[in-house]
Amino acid sequence: MNANLSATASNTGSVTVATAAAADAVHWDAYVDAHDEGTFFHLFAWQSVLAESVGFKPMYLIARRHGRIVGVLPLMTVSSLLFGSALVSLPFCVEGGVLADDLATQSVLIEAARDAAVRARVDYLELRHSRRMTADWPCKDSTYVSFKKALAATPDDNMKEIPRKQRAVVRKGIAAGLITREETDIETFFTIYATSVRNLGTPVFPKRYFAKLYAAFRERCRITVVYSDSIAVAAVISFLYKDIVMPYYGGGTPAARELKAFDFMYWEVMRSACERGMKWFDYGRSKVDSGSYSFKKNWGFEPTPLHYEYHLVKARSVPNRNPNNPKYEMAVNAWRHLPLPIANTVGAWISPYLA
Repeated sequence: MNANLSATASNTGSVTVATAAAADAVHWDAYVDAHDEGTFFHLFAWQSVLAESVGFKPMYLIARRHGRIVGVLPLMTVSSLLFGSALVSLPFCVEGGVLADDLATQSVLIEAARDAAVRARVDYLELRHSRRMTADWPCKDSTYVSFKKALAATPDDNMKEIPRKQRAVVRKGIAAGLITREETDIETFFTIYATSVRNLGTPVFPKRYFAKLYAAFRERCRITVVYSDSIAVAAVISFLYKDIVMPYYGGGTPAARELKAFDFMYWEVMRSACERGMKWFDYGRSKVDSGSYSFKKNWGFEPTPLHYEYHLVKARSVPNRNPNNPKYEMAVNAWRHLPLPIANTVGAWISPYLA
């Protein structure tokens, strides 16, 4: 139902906010594509991906002035008996918060989201932004960072820009005779990824999530698999949007580290993106001082803080659901020893609420 949720007056006319309908998808994406801060995570299809794969409830807010779209805010209600409830923009994603033409529209959308969170009596509202938008809200701005860097003009130039020690590791992967293939189904990727995250002590997302994701964004996704001889040793799903490539979900077998397959894999994603004419390489999100944080810095990428802002409704403090939370240490250690079929089954139930 495309019901009116909120309205305010501005110098250029009133702004109305409504819940977006399926018929708005094309115009929504056109707005995201044209907006300087529009990201892959703002695209409308995330609504069906998250609703159909993990059961989150969408509330996509669309702001109009004189019938023209002037802002969007994708939201998902995330709730479980174990982890409580939240309204998030956007779970599973680096960001996905407010896009607006002006500050007045931005404020209206944030107010509409806050009111919706209060009406729904969730624990909190979480808006994931690349910059601060709500000065008086609690904010996590020292927990997560993103890593993004402009690509050089040629693969050779990009190789030269990798710091010397890391460049030597990439060359070892090349010398080992590794090859990559771009594949069109998730089977090999998921087997490798699920094993990898289990070994790290982290619940894996359900397989159906990756199937829905790839089906919804087939033209914007690349599945890259690294082979040593005929054995798959590493794999990554990358997102391609505007002029950016973002390797997002990656993993490897125990042999991958010795073969330098991770380093080779990300180099191949970078090389291929450069040859396709992409302009930016985005390593995505990492927790500060984590292993992936150090890995990305070794490639010469500099961290940029992400700003996750909160309006607390029933919660008394900002949540910390991240699996790296020290209170989960015993669970992480135990998870590493679970048989893979059990880890995949149970992880599919837990992981969406840690995203």
